This record gives sequence, C-alpha cells and structure tokens, in this order.
Amino acid sequence: MALAEILSMVLRLAELAFAAIVAGLNGDYLHAARGASAWDLGRHIYTEIVAGLAIIFAILWLFPFSSSFIHWPADLLISIMWFVAFGLLVDWIGGRGCGYIFDWDGFSFRDTASCAQFKATIAFTFLSAICWLVSALLGLYWVRRHTRRSTTAVTPGTYPRRRWYRSRV
Repeated sequence: MALAEILSMVLRLAELAFAAIVAGLNGDYLHAARGASAWDLGRHIYTEIVAGLAIIFAILWLFPFSSSFIHWPADLLISIMWFVAFGLLVDWIGGRGCGYIFDWDGFSFRDTASCAQFKATIAFTFLSAICWLVSALLGLYWVRRHTRRSTTAVTPGTYPRRRWYRSRV
C-alpha cells in the first residue's frame, strides 16, 4: 500500500497548493472590494473560509503519522464545501460581463480583480474540489480493503459458538 500513501501525499500537496492559490486570489478581490457590504461579498467570504479550512486540514493530514486514511468522511465534506464554493462563484461571475465561464481566450493578469483572476479562482476551486473528492475515495477504498481483510478469517454464518458460562474478556 505504499502507492496509496504516496498518492495520498501528492493529493495533499495539491490540495494545499490549490487552496493557497484560491485564498490568495480571492483574498486579493476581498481586499480590493473593502467597504462593500458583507451580504454582497458573502460567496467570496465563504470561499475564503473554505480555503482556510482546506489549508489547515491539508497541512495537518500531510504529516506521516496521520496517514491512516480514516478521515475520508472529512475529505468528502470538504470536497462538498469546495463544490458549493465553485457553484457560488460560477453563478456570481455569470452576470459580470466576463463572457462564457470556460472561455479562456485573452487570459492575462494585467489588472487586479479582472475576469481572468475570477476565472482562475473558479478553476482552482474546481481542481481543489476534485482533489479532495479523490482523497475521500482513496481513503474509503483503503478502509474498505483493510476491514475486509480482517473479517475474511471468519466465513459468514459460521461464527464460533461461545458457551454461556465463559467470560467474553
């Protein structure tokens, strides 16, 4: 299972990098939009919170002693949070005059808070969601595989009988 551990570490590094990129690009937009109401910036604040949580958990779960794969439900939850952030950002950019969301012609980083910056934020949000989902699936696979190995020693329906007077300890 060394391949699974290596893949998990690569995914954690990608999750960390993508979350840092989203936090930086989105934080730059939030800084430029200071003074606006929190209601108008709600989806960006949510995305920043998800990016911060993803950075914290990716760093914590990157350490070798925590590579037990048992935290796959949290990976799945963070993946769902990233997909929600992706949907919110795609819905927001639709009315901004930036063209089709997946049209990457004329992509440049010349000015701040540009359409290119928003599209890059959306792209890295999606990539992070996919990485967290793959981590969750890898963890689920690993856990299911290792629990099957421990239960295959006893065939179904042929459990050893215990006498009523023997201790179960």
